[in-house]
Amino acid sequence: MADNVESVLAKIRPHTSSSLAHQKAPATLLRAIEATFREQNTEPSATAYFAALLTALDGALQSSKASGPAMGEGDVIPAVLYLLAAVAPYVPHPVIRSNLQTVLSLTSPLFPTLSQHAPPLRSQVTLYGAVLLALDRSQLDTQGLRQAFMTILQLTLDPRPKVRKKAAEVVKDVLASPPLPLVKHPYAEKVAEWVKAALAEISAGGLPKFKGKKADSEGSEAAIHLLAFLRPVLPTLPAESLSPVTSSLLLLPRLGNPYLSQSAYSILSDLLTLSREDPTVNLQSHMSELLKVILSSPPIRSDAALNAAWANVLGNTMLAYHDANADECMSQLTKVWKALWSLLESSDAATRKAAAHALSMLCQCFTPATIKAAVKEKDAAEAKTPIRKIILQTTAALDSLAFARAIPEVLSVTSSLIESLRFRNGSRKNTTAAEQLLLPLIVKVADLRIQKTFEYKEAADATLGTAMRILGPEVVLRALPLNLETIDRQAGREPRAFLLPLLAQPHPSPLAHFVSYFVPLTERMFDLQTTAEAEGRQSEAKVWSVLVEQIWMGLPGYCWGTVDLRQSLTPQFSQLLSQLLYSQPDLRPAVLRSLKIMVDSNITLASGEPEKIAKLPETVRADPISEEEAQANVVFLRSQAESWLAVLFNVFGSVGRDNQAMVGDVISAWIAIADPKEVTQAYHKLVALFKQNLSKAQSASTSAGNKGQTSDSMTVVTQDLLLLVLPHLSSADASALFELYLSGDVLESKDNGVQKRGYKTLARLVESGKVQIDAAAVFKQLEGLVDGLAAASKKDRFHLLTALVQLIPPESLHLIPSIIPEAVLGTKEPSEKARNAAFDLIVAMGKKMAAGGVVKRNMVEGMDEDGVGEATASIEEYMTMIAGGLAGATPHMISATVTAISRLVFEFKDTISTQMQTEIFTTLLVFLGSANREIVKSVLGFVKLAIHTMSAELLRPHLKDLVPALLKWSHDHKNHFKAKVRHIFERMIRRFGWEDVYACAQEEGARKVLVNIKKRKDRAKRKRANAVEDEDEIPNAKSVVGDAFEDVLYGSESELEDSDDEEAPAQKGASNRKAKDSGARLRVDDDEPLDLLSGAASKVTTAHSNKRKKPGQDAAHFKMDEETGKMVIDEESDDGAGEAGVGGEDVAGNAYVENLTSVDGFRRGPNGKIKFNKDTKKRRREAAEDEDVEMADGEAVQKPSKKSKKKAEPKFGHEFKAKKAGGDIKKNGMDPYAYMPLAQAAKKQNRGARIGIAGKR
Repeated sequence: MADNVESVLAKIRPHTSSSLAHQKAPATLLRAIEATFREQNTEPSATAYFAALLTALDGALQSSKASGPAMGEGDVIPAVLYLLAAVAPYVPHPVIRSNLQTVLSLTSPLFPTLSQHAPPLRSQVTLYGAVLLALDRSQLDTQGLRQAFMTILQLTLDPRPKVRKKAAEVVKDVLASPPLPLVKHPYAEKVAEWVKAALAEISAGGLPKFKGKKADSEGSEAAIHLLAFLRPVLPTLPAESLSPVTSSLLLLPRLGNPYLSQSAYSILSDLLTLSREDPTVNLQSHMSELLKVILSSPPIRSDAALNAAWANVLGNTMLAYHDANADECMSQLTKVWKALWSLLESSDAATRKAAAHALSMLCQCFTPATIKAAVKEKDAAEAKTPIRKIILQTTAALDSLAFARAIPEVLSVTSSLIESLRFRNGSRKNTTAAEQLLLPLIVKVADLRIQKTFEYKEAADATLGTAMRILGPEVVLRALPLNLETIDRQAGREPRAFLLPLLAQPHPSPLAHFVSYFVPLTERMFDLQTTAEAEGRQSEAKVWSVLVEQIWMGLPGYCWGTVDLRQSLTPQFSQLLSQLLYSQPDLRPAVLRSLKIMVDSNITLASGEPEKIAKLPETVRADPISEEEAQANVVFLRSQAESWLAVLFNVFGSVGRDNQAMVGDVISAWIAIADPKEVTQAYHKLVALFKQNLSKAQSASTSAGNKGQTSDSMTVVTQDLLLLVLPHLSSADASALFELYLSGDVLESKDNGVQKRGYKTLARLVESGKVQIDAAAVFKQLEGLVDGLAAASKKDRFHLLTALVQLIPPESLHLIPSIIPEAVLGTKEPSEKARNAAFDLIVAMGKKMAAGGVVKRNMVEGMDEDGVGEATASIEEYMTMIAGGLAGATPHMISATVTAISRLVFEFKDTISTQMQTEIFTTLLVFLGSANREIVKSVLGFVKLAIHTMSAELLRPHLKDLVPALLKWSHDHKNHFKAKVRHIFERMIRRFGWEDVYACAQEEGARKVLVNIKKRKDRAKRKRANAVEDEDEIPNAKSVVGDAFEDVLYGSESELEDSDDEEAPAQKGASNRKAKDSGARLRVDDDEPLDLLSGAASKVTTAHSNKRKKPGQDAAHFKMDEETGKMVIDEESDDGAGEAGVGGEDVAGNAYVENLTSVDGFRRGPNGKIKFNKDTKKRRREAAEDEDVEMADGEAVQKPSKKSKKKAEPKFGHEFKAKKAGGDIKKNGMDPYAYMPLAQAAKKQNRGARIGIAGKR
């Protein structure tokens, strides 16, 4: 039987003892059916369950003919329908087709009766969903089936949420899976007609009647249900039915229901998006009428949600109209733009954001002809074309008070205009329309960005970033000079350093602009930095340093498929880049990234492959160089590869370990385009250098001095470079490198780094397939080198062995047993990566054995004469080899073997026979009684995995042995055994049911453990249920570890918790937050008169007016002496809470402390026994002092405890207190007054702290 069916039924079986009738009845029926299977020796399968349940349903209907079918919670028919719904999705389709008439005759007459009973009705709907998905085209017209489908379709408007949801899911799944070879389901037309009729009836004001809890459902509520059903079903309806559906949806907003209108507009947006993506959906003939209807019915301005939906549908309509007929769409653009532009004046942020998004859609509707017309009249005084009018309107909005709060949205629209006007009129050499039309607007945005009172700097930076990306720095900086040099400052020009971070994004400006403009600028800035450092002006020097770094960080933006690469990458510029790589660590990342982008982008563009080009940035794809130009660039870069590789090799050796990966990526990119001869030359140089450094390292290690450190590190660097060159080596060079590394000098080196890279290189060479390898000889050599193996190299050695296992011939599988001990012990390595590599090796050997072959036992080392012969390779033979480790001499080996067997059982659970699985389980069950904790820990992991992986029928006979063995460890706290055992029992109870597990517990004490586990789980379940009811949200599912084996072995519902009933602290989200624009207001500056006609954008602030401090605000916190007019800072009254903690009576706290410390107190030991406190002199003295305090006359002042380390805080102004008199004195020439800021004294959290003279703490 399929595992998925078993997993479904396993969740039902444990409910036989449930107190809820609707849970108990299906579980009892399932147990009865399975008992019948065992009596008749029938193999449990989805088909067998299906046939048995149909027979049970027929019998139940026959017995209830007289009184009618009983549909109560504990009755048989609902239980049968529930099990049928669970089993039907897994029944083979031919079985359902052959039994279709039986299913229809038994179940279709039940629909009228089931309409009053929601749970069995849902089961019936689920059953029909599985049946409809299994039928072919000819059977869909069967008598009664269409009627049943229409009944389910009507249920999509049922007032009961669960019934409605299940019916909608079934209809959607059926329509989305038409029988082959049809594209649309035969029922789709019927569904479309029903939807149109329902929409027409709702639009006409009809009130549908439904049976159920809500007898009279309002039309608007039915319409909401209909739209919720329509949204996911829409793509599956026939294309010709979408136009009438659209017309009907447009009538719904007239009903006056805001939510209904919003849903209708949202579905219209989805429909229009679908028409653009699917050519079969044809709405072209209705676009003009659709646009006219939407424009004629705008919502009221106060309805924020509806305005946003209306704007969204209007934008989608224009996009779809543009795809259908661009010229007609353009004729309507001005009217639609005007309707949407007015929404930017709304006080609601969501409406403004939706309007800006819709306006950006309209910008995509510009046609080349309209753009050309706008460019022609760019110098005209009066704007006549739509685009010029839009630009002027946007420019004016930045100064308009009406759009003061919509400045971010206006800037967003400006970005959309820049992107839409990247049109170059054919040639890449022509200027863009954006450059000719929008430069004044871009300059205005930059001027706003400079103003100190402008609050939307991030939005302005985004707009300027778009301009930099579309136009390029060459155009933008011509209109907006940086003004960073001293001459510009002296002339009073405002610097624009905020443009420098925008250079890094891809743009169309040529590399020559960087070379001619920025390189001289950085040289002058570097001179200024040097001068400032020499004169001791460190802050100024740092400023110049940061500016230089920001400029060079913009170099990668010039390197994306640049057209002038051959002219700009001159020897002088290349020399400058090399010098920066050597001498400027701060600028090195930018130069390296630029060198890599040069190669990668040109290779991608030269390939002409759409998949690779699609991964490039959008700006590069929108305006790329030709394929021929890219190929010429690649040829030029190939001619430069040799010199650049030499530079990069040197840089790789000079930078630290943390920065070598970045340099290595660039080396890999350049070596990929290098000539093969140059690669071979570089390889031979590296090998010679490696041999030289290796011999130096060996001689240095034998001497007492430390002279070997430099050559030793160079050895590792050389190996890293060889790893980078390795993918591009020829077969001869690869074979020579393999022989060089497969030696004791490398694999037994005293340097861990040399060993690790040796094994890693060997593994890469084996995986590359360039080396012809004799697996037996290599294994023999590796076995002789194991004595000098360092712990850090084990991971890479396992990787090498895994790669070599793939190359073992089927007739040489006798090599595998020699690797097994090392791989098994590797599963206990401290390093997680080494353990995972060992597991991979064990699994790889298992797959090799499972693939077949011959194991020559006489060639296996250490094999007895009795075992001489040949054995057929299989996974079970391999499991037998692994199991030999259970006879190991050390607990460590036995534990590792158990872990290895667990991994193999999980990996090959479908391949290993039932008999072998039984033998493995019974064998390892014996080790559960071991006295060694390391062995038991591994066996507990295997048991947990077995309960999850092995079949229930296989494990059930062994429960009587397993449960008592586990219960012996249920009280052991060491190594978390108690928690592990509890987790295992939780899984067992879920898998086998509470009764079966509890029946296997023999002793009364052991049974108490199981009862406790059940109570904990029930309590945790109730708390989760209550939490869901209180918070009305489903808790987040626990994330898995990532590896399936790790998740099974260590994952559990309570794996990381010692207590199931601990509740996670509730995190309360911030609620009732005010909208960001709620505090938008004009900033009033007393020094300047407010001009409302221009520059309103820089005079808007979102800061709340009540945040400003008022004169006397701090003084209002204090009392005032009416006679003298002095403020009274009463520390005692203000710190009432703090004083209460010192002087008040804390009954509960004192009682607890007294219980721990007093003579009469006691405490409990670890085993729960009571231990009374000893009657010591110290305790008697403390008790006597406490009594003295309580009996003293006058003010009862509690003495601080002697155990308290914290000194009592002195009172405010304690410096002026007289030692003998009662008042204050003049001290050190200072009057006894408090000198401290009022704001500091007003803060309650500061008043209790220690404060000295003049407010010093």
